Amino acid sequence: MGSHDGLDILVVAPHPDDAELGMGGAIAKMITLGWNVGVLDLTNGEPTPFGSEEIRERETDAATKILGLKWRENLGLPNRFLEPDLQSRAKLANVFRRTRPRWLFAPYWEDAHPDHVAATSLVEAARFWSKLTKSKLEGDPYHPERIFYYYCVHLKHVAQPAFVLDISQHWQQKADAIAAFESQFTTNREHIQPSFHQRVRDEAAYWGKMIGKEYGEPFASREPIALSDFTGLV
Repeated sequence: MGSHDGLDILVVAPHPDDAELGMGGAIAKMITLGWNVGVLDLTNGEPTPFGSEEIRERETDAATKILGLKWRENLGLPNRFLEPDLQSRAKLANVFRRTRPRWLFAPYWEDAHPDHVAATSLVEAARFWSKLTKSKLEGDPYHPERIFYYYCVHLKHVAQPAFVLDISQHWQQKADAIAAFESQFTTNREHIQPSFHQRVRDEAAYWGKMIGKEYGEPFASREPIALSDFTGLV
């Protein structure tokens, strides 16, 4: 991609750190390949036991720099109270019209975290609204071509992905971006073994094994994935 007048990819995350956990490797890889990638965090993620709005903002800035993102915004919706209501849908649809992403990435639709489930419903509904004419939305109608779903779930779910992306060359960027969120994954967790970071690495290594690579990230799709040929297959 790269020649599109707008974002090639927009990753919508319920909270800061979800994009990094679910598809930090994909984000880094696509940026390296010249794609125009953005992340929209729906909430600031607070309150949490060891975080604050100021801490989360610093951590998010650090992770953004590590991944090489040039576009990242926060929609300012309420953490823990995220709902796919009409007002939130309009705010998100306005972002879609402004950034005009070809592809959207949203959390996997089944989860134990209500914010994640609400975020997915919100993305799907806002995508539909974004294309409507004769509306009170800002900008011109626009319809992102596809939605894919990344896994960042609180449910002990055994994923059956539509495809797995090789992120072997970008694993360290993903790991470093996750580590930037120290208040969420390190503070007061030193006694837990294996550590959170070890589990994330093991999960990426598992998906890498499934495709004969070192590290991978799984993705889902509600719709069939079309191929023009087989040259992109690993």
